[in-house]
Amino acid sequence: MIDPMPNKTITVLIADDHRLFAEALEAILASEPEIRVVGRARNGEEAVEQALALEPDVILMDIAMPVVDGVEATRRIRQKQRHACVLMLTGSNARTDVARAREAGAAAYVTKDRIAAQLIDAIRELAA
Repeated sequence: MIDPMPNKTITVLIADDHRLFAEALEAILASEPEIRVVGRARNGEEAVEQALALEPDVILMDIAMPVVDGVEATRRIRQKQRHACVLMLTGSNARTDVARAREAGAAAYVTKDRIAAQLIDAIRELAA
């Protein structure tokens, strides 16, 4: 029997200034056949440029990056692409960071210590 709803590939942009962390994220995502990383940005300015050019399904955005931080990058992306789904990543779960991320238009928020347990499910949920 043919599956009437074939799995859609979920495209992801990783925006994080820590190269090793970004590579680890990409390795985690590579184990999921329906997820494809389409780009990596090292700062918020690159994240905005790549998000607008690549139009990924989900953007994994570090909250603290050089040039432009993740909150401002999210705000800029969402101003130009209202449909963009940003999953904010941070080492902090401070309420002020969560509030700033939500106000900027982030669809979800995951702390870096919970990534292994929550990342794949969060990406699937946002892309759905």
